Amino acid sequence: MNPYATYQTNAVTTATPQDLTLMLYEGLIKFTLIAKRSIEQGLIQEKNTNIQKAQAIITELQITLNTSIAIANEMNVLYDYMQSRLIDANIKNDTVALDEVVGFAEEFRETWKEAMKLARTR
Repeated sequence: MNPYATYQTNAVTTATPQDLTLMLYEGLIKFTLIAKRSIEQGLIQEKNTNIQKAQAIITELQITLNTSIAIANEMNVLYDYMQSRLIDANIKNDTVALDEVVGFAEEFRETWKEAMKLARTR
């Protein structure tokens, strides 16, 4: 196993649930941006692969929602919308749809970072 893969595995297995959520947002942004670049370069298989990775991350975020918290239902609706935009992007090679998903993911990531900071100060 290469050292980078070992580091990644260790980072995930030792991360807190809060850090894992942050990692999911980071991955969602990364794979969506790669998919956009793939569309621009005409790399259709790479686009499809990375959109599928982004979809899997959104699915994981949905599965891990704490439904006892009121905002979870609203988050789930937004995640469903993001999934539909990823489908549109994959079918139509729509980079605008990917930009929209990245925008949501970046906003969620920044909000999550702030929530983590507030939790640490309590």
